Amino acid sequence: MKKTLIAFALAGIIFSCNEQEKTLSNSELFAKIDTEVKANSEAYNNLKDAIETIGHRLTGSENGAKAETYTYNKFKEYGFTDVEYQSFEVEAWSRGEVSLQIDGNDTKVVTLGHSPVKANVTGKIVDMGNGLEADYLANPDAVKGNIALVYISILKGSPEGLTNLHRSEKSALAIKYGAIGIIIINQVDDGVLLTGTASVTGALLPVPAVCIGKEDGMALKEKLKTTSSTATINMTNNSNMIKARNVIATLKGSELPEEEIILGGHLDSWDLSTGAIDNGIGSFAIVDIARAFKANNLKPKRTVKFVMFMGEEQGLLGSRHMVAEAIKNNTIDNIKYMMNLDMSGNPVGMNAGGKLDNEDFFKTLGATIKDQDSIYKNSFSNRTGLHSDHQPFMLEGIPILSVHSNLDRSIYSCYHSDCDDFHLVNPDHIKNTARFGTMMLYGLANAETLPATKMDSETTRDFMIKNNLKEKLIIGGDWKWEE
Repeated sequence: MKKTLIAFALAGIIFSCNEQEKTLSNSELFAKIDTEVKANSEAYNNLKDAIETIGHRLTGSENGAKAETYTYNKFKEYGFTDVEYQSFEVEAWSRGEVSLQIDGNDTKVVTLGHSPVKANVTGKIVDMGNGLEADYLANPDAVKGNIALVYISILKGSPEGLTNLHRSEKSALAIKYGAIGIIIINQVDDGVLLTGTASVTGALLPVPAVCIGKEDGMALKEKLKTTSSTATINMTNNSNMIKARNVIATLKGSELPEEEIILGGHLDSWDLSTGAIDNGIGSFAIVDIARAFKANNLKPKRTVKFVMFMGEEQGLLGSRHMVAEAIKNNTIDNIKYMMNLDMSGNPVGMNAGGKLDNEDFFKTLGATIKDQDSIYKNSFSNRTGLHSDHQPFMLEGIPILSVHSNLDRSIYSCYHSDCDDFHLVNPDHIKNTARFGTMMLYGLANAETLPATKMDSETTRDFMIKNNLKEKLIIGGDWKWEE
């Protein structure tokens, strides 16, 4: 009898706790989350440990597989029972050897991703300025049979209002106008070299693409004003079928389990360094947000999927695969929102991409977050861009969410470079991503009514045009609307 009374008493306590949890306002719940994450966040230490024990996280490499296993085990450690690998097999690129000679002199250089397996070309260097379509239209035959020289950003003194293109889009234009190679000048001082894919589709380029330092590039531009120069690009690379795995931890919704909110970010990195910023600070914050959901016993109405994408750097391979599988399995309509953290940190606001039914939802949610800490400024925008894992979801009309980051500007100098290492990571900033990210994700997943619904094809097209993405999507082969 005594044991029975104890059991009833314990059951009553558990029931009471559950009822109390259900009646907490967002403000009260966020205060609880804030206290827990401040005290127990493991994002900084986990990223440090992964970098020290694994290093870079190139998709298809041994290191990449170790990173997949590392995050899988972390999700399990934090109490997730539904954790899975989503395997995919694709042809993927990795670098070999490269040399660049300009007028017979060796120049410091790095290969851009998806350059040919083997290339040895010699040609006249033609300065194509910013490398935009307008630069080629001014002289359509200028680079035919030659090597294009372009700046990675927009040059000082250029006409106002120009929209820059991604390095892959600039490479595609050079190829379109007949270049036999492309040299891209980095914008960072002190000879920092940048890598990254130069292919808009993830397929091998027909011509070699390389990056040189700002100082070398600007000196070359000056020289070309008065005399001609010739370059020889010699390289070998690898392109093989590889196996990789997205890692997915699922927390089933309490009331609307068929509706899914995805929080994702790419786990992979380039191989020049460790990818601490791109995208260690995003992906390891996601793992910590997952930890916080379990530690705070958060049970939102909708199912939440925490996803580590692989292959983002080589053409959004993992996220494209996930979307393709959802379409194939007729589950794409289950995905109601995709929140992406890519080089994101120290959030001060939110960006909600898509056609919003209720913009005030995010402003109200942000105000509640700001009540916890005024360093969160509750800024808001409704725009979108390309070249990260939200893109395949967005093109299916799925609303997206990201954050307004407030990171030290100096870290971006190491983007895709050999200095992207752990010394750049600010422990408070990655903790703030976990704090505020947990609140954002819970607020969205537990909403009575979502602030946006999936856009139909026509609305998706109009949103792409509104955000000046049509030209970029056409260049990348992702514009699926006929005129």
